[in-house]
Amino acid sequence: MAGAVASARRVTASFFSDYDLYLFGEGNHTRIYDKLGAHPLRSDIVAGVQFAVWAPNALDVSVVGDFNGWDSSAHPMRLLGASGVWEAFVPGATTGHPYKYHLRLRTGGSALKADPYGFAFESPPGSASIVCDPRHEWGDGEWMTARLTQDSWFQKPMSIYEVHLGSWIHVPEEGHRFLTYPELAARLIPYVKEMGYTHIELMPVMEHPFSGSWGYQVTGFYAPTNRFGTPAQFKAFVDECHQQGIGVILDWVPGHFPKDAHALARFDGTALYEHEDPRQGEHRDWGTQIFNYGRKEVRNFLLANALYWLEEYHADGLRMDAVASMLYLDYSRQAGQWVPNRFGGRENLEAIEFLRQVNTLTHAEHPGTITVAEESTSWPSVSRPTYVGGLGFTYKWNMGWMN
Repeated sequence: MAGAVASARRVTASFFSDYDLYLFGEGNHTRIYDKLGAHPLRSDIVAGVQFAVWAPNALDVSVVGDFNGWDSSAHPMRLLGASGVWEAFVPGATTGHPYKYHLRLRTGGSALKADPYGFAFESPPGSASIVCDPRHEWGDGEWMTARLTQDSWFQKPMSIYEVHLGSWIHVPEEGHRFLTYPELAARLIPYVKEMGYTHIELMPVMEHPFSGSWGYQVTGFYAPTNRFGTPAQFKAFVDECHQQGIGVILDWVPGHFPKDAHALARFDGTALYEHEDPRQGEHRDWGTQIFNYGRKEVRNFLLANALYWLEEYHADGLRMDAVASMLYLDYSRQAGQWVPNRFGGRENLEAIEFLRQVNTLTHAEHPGTITVAEESTSWPSVSRPTYVGGLGFTYKWNMGWMN
């Protein structure tokens, strides 16, 4: 009996150490995705899912889903001190269960939100997160070992095939449906090899509600879109690319996010991931929200996300979208529509620091990977190392040679 009680305690004890919470609060927890989100767990006597979400301004939070009939009173979460992190273990929850977080707001009312760290989502128009076990038995060890010793991509030719998976080929006899990740592996990889390309660059595969955005308005930053299959199937696609000698570069969108009610916008009833002031937080061109790079937990969300795709999905590089819009506080704004930095200038100092940090971390933790800036202005030293004042990108996108 004592052993069973001890086992139960191991499940119900906090999933977070004090050091986890300290690192997250400082913006430096590079594997925070191992803690926040939904993680299936099993002890000697009980199996279930550990849920955790950052919502510092909510009055209370509960997790709802198929496992409890979407009842917000069934599984309340506990707040971990002043961290703003809420957690709960739900016995009986398992992979495949859709879920959301129910937040009671200080402003009155409530919100039903998808998981910012969700690893899988329902296909649009569904918006729930899905408990996921994305484990994959990788077979690209030879490629990954060679990548570690790759001194410089500048010394060998690269030919990159940019593709939007939802537009490449449809299946007309089945209602013009998309190809699945396994079907894309069977058809796209041989085509790329035949054409002599060394890399595939995938326009954003992160989950997004609006297909017309081509993936550039992301709501699920930690999940490959369900339109084409499961996270495990996308890992298998990357794995097959590597085994066939093809690198994989992912378009990554750290500059803004959409206002969809189920996602990041005003997550806990406040401007949590964005700025409160629309002169700082509103992207006027796209009607989206701009990340608050000065908030440590927000910066951690993005830094860990960049590393996540390189670590968990074996991506060989990130092509960062709309970097120019991140660098300038007055980007696409008239006088009076923006707030100067602390020196009175128009440079977004927090975004610059973030870009330097993400480039430094990706190159240090994943040698042989590349970062590419889509930067449409004449910002100096985009691809110079950070230690000499540059932004630290491997390459700058050639804006003059594109469709």
